[in-house]
Amino acid sequence: MKTILVDAINAFIIKGEGIFQDMYKLLEKYPNDKIILTGANKEEMDKFNLHNLPYKLFTLKHNPEKTDPQYCKTMLNNYNLKANDVVYFEHNIEAVKSAESIGIETLFYNKDKKDLDKLKKFLDETLKN
Repeated sequence: MKTILVDAINAFIIKGEGIFQDMYKLLEKYPNDKIILTGANKEEMDKFNLHNLPYKLFTLKHNPEKTDPQYCKTMLNNYNLKANDVVYFEHNIEAVKSAESIGIETLFYNKDKKDLDKLKKFLDETLKN
C-alpha cells in the first residue's frame, strides 16, 4: 500500500490557523500511512506547532531544501521506501519538480484554492495503482 506524503506548511498546516481540518478529514478516509514533509528547523517547528501532528513528520531542517532531489532521496531512504511506494502533494512547484525528477507521482497543490476535490481525485487515481 502506497504511503501518502503530505506537504506541511501551506497545505496540511495553515499559517495562523493550525491543521487544515477538512484536509485532515479527507486524508483520514485513506488507510495508507502518511508522512508530513517539511524543511522546518527548530524555530519553525515551534512557530507552526509541528510537534503534535497526527502523522509522522520528516524534516532535514533546510539541509537540503525540498527543492533539492536529495531531500526526497534521503526521506525515502529513511523510511526504506522507493519512489513508486509513495504519492505526494506539495504547494511549492519547485519541490514538485524535484520529487517528480526522482520518479515520485506528485500533485501541485494550490494553497490559495485549497482544492480538496482535485486532491481527492489525485489520491483516488494514484493509490489504486
